Amino acid sequence: MSVIDELLVGFRDYLQSRSDLLLRHFMEGFDWPTQQRSLAPHDLPVVNYLRKHDRPGDSAEGMLFDRLFQAADKLHWAQTYNITDFGADFLERYGWVELFGTRGHFASEEMAGGFLLLGPGVHYPDHHHEAEEIYIPLTDGSLWSKDAQPFLPRWSGEIIHHPSNIRHAMRTEDRPLVALYLWRGGPLAQKSIISGRMQ
Repeated sequence: MSVIDELLVGFRDYLQSRSDLLLRHFMEGFDWPTQQRSLAPHDLPVVNYLRKHDRPGDSAEGMLFDRLFQAADKLHWAQTYNITDFGADFLERYGWVELFGTRGHFASEEMAGGFLLLGPGVHYPDHHHEAEEIYIPLTDGSLWSKDAQPFLPRWSGEIIHHPSNIRHAMRTEDRPLVALYLWRGGPLAQKSIISGRMQ
């Protein structure tokens, strides 16, 4: 079994171990993909924060973080935005990998899932998209805003739900963010609509 296969198993097992009713409803009826695409590894500067980050302990989130760390060099890391959207500094500290979905390492037309990375000192401004979304941070210390409300700290293992087309934003301070994400119920490759400006 490859490290990417092991990451998918760890991703699935982590979600199935959670008892949260919202998450269970979101995942209900989902057939986990088995068809792997041949995607060439693609690195990004932000992945260095993952490589340097202290392991977040022996929790379930720490174990999934370890699987991601082990697979990082084999994954096809990507960015939705370009330099004209947010500037070069943002792109140095932003990236994601789609583990499964319409573009991911495993093919799924029903749901997309993967990991978001943000380096320290990043403001990811208000944005929205048609797909319903769940985030679960694997690291502590990030700040999140939903529906233009004040930013609040969110912690490793918290389930953060964004209904379809609701505005949301994220900020990091002195620590990077590593977060699991899920998209369902809309175009799985849609570029988010930016409704907020950079600070």
